[in-house]
Amino acid sequence: MKGKAILRSLLLAYGVTGIFLLILAFLLFQFEFGGGTAAVGIIIYVVSCLVGGFMAGKIIRKDRYIWGIVTGLSYYVLLLLVSFLAQGKWDMTFAHALTTFFMCLGGGAIGGMLS
Repeated sequence: MKGKAILRSLLLAYGVTGIFLLILAFLLFQFEFGGGTAAVGIIIYVVSCLVGGFMAGKIIRKDRYIWGIVTGLSYYVLLLLVSFLAQGKWDMTFAHALTTFFMCLGGGAIGGMLS
């Protein structure tokens, strides 16, 4: 039951990520924004983890923030795995990886607490 809830939450979180990244790509294409798009991308990860953590908390209903953290951690691990497989190498600084890690966990935890 809990594993299925986490998978459903991850599916929702990655769906939200996909929609927001499509919107970001469209806006970049239309308006040719310069720098600062990486910050928007990280905010997208946080919002997606928040939505996933919220859904996990709603489904499981016990220890909601912990299941939000588990959702954020799962999101982060899958994000790293897909990034590594797509590029074939590690292309992230330690500081960026650590920052993204805590943002995903924090987003998931806050989502779980708000559920």
